[in-house]
Amino acid sequence: MLGLVVAAMHSSSSEPVVGANEVPLACAENVIARCDVDLNDRLHFASGQLVLTDQRLLARMAGASEWQSWPLRTGLQLRHHDHAGIATLTLQTETERVMAWRCTLALNVQALRFVRRFEQRLDELARGATTEANDPALCPTCHAPLPPESDECPACERELNTPPSTWVLLRLGRFAKPYQGQLLAGFLLMLASTGATLVPPYLTIPLMDEVLIPFQSGQQIDTGYVLLLLAGLLGSGLLAWGLGWARTWILALVSERIAADLRTTTFDHLMTLSLDYFGAKRTGDLISRVGSETDRISVFLSLHALDFATDVLMLLMTSIILFSINPWLALVTLLPLPFIAWMIHTVRDRLRTGFEKIDRVWGDVTNVLADTIPGIRVVKAFAQEKRESGRFKEANQQNLAVNDKLNKTWSLFSPTVTLLTDMGLLVVWAFGIWQVSRGDITVGVLSAFLAYIGRFYGRLDSMSRIVSVTQKAAAGAKRIFDILDHVSNVPEPAQPVPSAARLQGAVTIRDIGFRYGNRSVIRGLNLDIRPGEMIGLVGHSGSGKSTLVNLICRFYDVTEGAILVDGTDIRRYAVGDYRRHIGLVLQEPFLFFGTIAENIAYGKPDATREQIIAAARAAHAHEFILRLPQGYDSLVGERGQGLSGGERQRISIARALLIDPAILILDEATSAVDTETEKEIQKALDNLVQGRTTIAIAHRLSTLRKADRLVVMDRGEVVEVGPHDALMAAQGAYWRLYEAQARRAEADGEGGLEHEAALLAHQVPQPNAHTAA
Repeated sequence: MLGLVVAAMHSSSSEPVVGANEVPLACAENVIARCDVDLNDRLHFASGQLVLTDQRLLARMAGASEWQSWPLRTGLQLRHHDHAGIATLTLQTETERVMAWRCTLALNVQALRFVRRFEQRLDELARGATTEANDPALCPTCHAPLPPESDECPACERELNTPPSTWVLLRLGRFAKPYQGQLLAGFLLMLASTGATLVPPYLTIPLMDEVLIPFQSGQQIDTGYVLLLLAGLLGSGLLAWGLGWARTWILALVSERIAADLRTTTFDHLMTLSLDYFGAKRTGDLISRVGSETDRISVFLSLHALDFATDVLMLLMTSIILFSINPWLALVTLLPLPFIAWMIHTVRDRLRTGFEKIDRVWGDVTNVLADTIPGIRVVKAFAQEKRESGRFKEANQQNLAVNDKLNKTWSLFSPTVTLLTDMGLLVVWAFGIWQVSRGDITVGVLSAFLAYIGRFYGRLDSMSRIVSVTQKAAAGAKRIFDILDHVSNVPEPAQPVPSAARLQGAVTIRDIGFRYGNRSVIRGLNLDIRPGEMIGLVGHSGSGKSTLVNLICRFYDVTEGAILVDGTDIRRYAVGDYRRHIGLVLQEPFLFFGTIAENIAYGKPDATREQIIAAARAAHAHEFILRLPQGYDSLVGERGQGLSGGERQRISIARALLIDPAILILDEATSAVDTETEKEIQKALDNLVQGRTTIAIAHRLSTLRKADRLVVMDRGEVVEVGPHDALMAAQGAYWRLYEAQARRAEADGEGGLEHEAALLAHQVPQPNAHTAA
């Protein structure tokens, strides 16, 4: 019985099943559901399988030696979500994520059914019920009766099956709408040029019946009539050429503009998305979508969609002409149409799935480039050139394999259509000769018919090839609309509150909570920060410091409570309006490719050269900038590779100074530099913090010696607040952090660490501008 169950599971799948005949079932254990997966952890194609029994969940991927299993119990959850063409199944408990499996959306319906059956089985176990999954008359998902001689449940099919992805192309009409005038002109030109190409075959009838055949019978040729017919052939050819040139020129212009609009719209929307979206994406994949996918879609909109419409009109016009000449011969001409339509329907889904896979593996190729080229210094430092070449070769081979599989389908489809049209032409010849022998038509009519059929079958072959272009565009459109349909987790308010020309910088945090997925990072946190006050955030890694400043910057929104600035919930400010009051200095400053001046003025592009120099002087960057070959006009490499870490950091500080922010965030601003450079940066920071509400994160406690208050965080909660002396006297969490860091510094006992120990021993708070005032 067990062998039959597993064999049935194997035979019902269109994808190879991993170890289906080796599922390790216990005595009296029954298989009630299964799900295939086709992606591994690196998102490369690899077959795998999940098996649900009445007692356990089992899983195995290709190449794995053993099955993994998890007993079914209360609190176990199997979650499903899909994004960017990939479905993910996550197994988790109340406290942790246990395992995750991924598959393409081709298996999404199967995955959804598996999750539903998993939930139903847990519910059955909780109620002490028995499973009905082995009843062949019931749907394994919803337990509804199945139709006779069918294993598909109509209710589940209606709910789970999404419309064919080809329909997504209808949403692209808005990008073509601004150019509908040009597109209409292009369509009319195409229609006119197509009509001009239909004239020559019709002129072959009098040329054959009234000129050539009578001439062969000994009659004299009417030279004027022949010249008139030849002039008609020449004129129609020249007219078709002129109209075709104008059509191609207009549609080429429209094509480029649609591509530009599509890229701009997609990039603009990307800029509105929150940080969590980019955290889950690969750079190469996004570059591929904004680049190649938009090109593919724009070409389809501006050229192939109109070609398809013109092909349809061409077929209709040719059919009308054929029926007007001879209805019976026209009917014979249309014989291959039903077979070609059936083939198009059959191959369409395979092509769409294939092109989706091609897009995904091409994204893998681009990801390797996007990872390796920016990190080339690390690659060479660790002599990993061969390894990266191997990664690229592997991704390229994946791309080659998927393309080969698709080309196998297409290489069979296209010649078969050609064969059918050739067979149709053969039938027309045979039927036409038979009609000529009976005197029903003339040789001229048959010649014209054959000329029209050449155009008819040519357009039919062109329409069949549109299937490939359409499915490519549909696959690309899905990936583009994955971006455009994504809603930012940091939404703009419906009626934003205008902020003042300059905020005072009072920050009030009221009982906030925040979760990354199912993991609680901040819980019940309360804190009041006065305008102009400097707060130091300290705590172990993972205590929630960076998350807190991310929430204050509104890179994420709190899940509970509220953060108020100057008494107003920050969610009521327009995002851009609010963030222009915040200056951010990161541990790893990011500089763009460009000049020093352009990088300093990034937050204020209209800044004058005098303002830029003043900001650089305050950041103690002016001196080293003047030593560069072109001074402020010197180009820095990508990400500032032409500068040292301390120089990049001081330019970052100058960038923050220039916008004159009311709230300043310092996120480990000096942790990555030596102590001498730290002194220079600290002088720049002393200028930067004056008169501003400052929130500084630092693991190195010496950098917070001038903070008004220190906020000690642990596991997402504030455990201590106060000045250094008071916290040291309390001998609590801060005292333990301080003592541990001092012992580490003293244990090293030399160089910069001796300097660090000295700084730690001199933890006397210094009044800043605010406290002095």
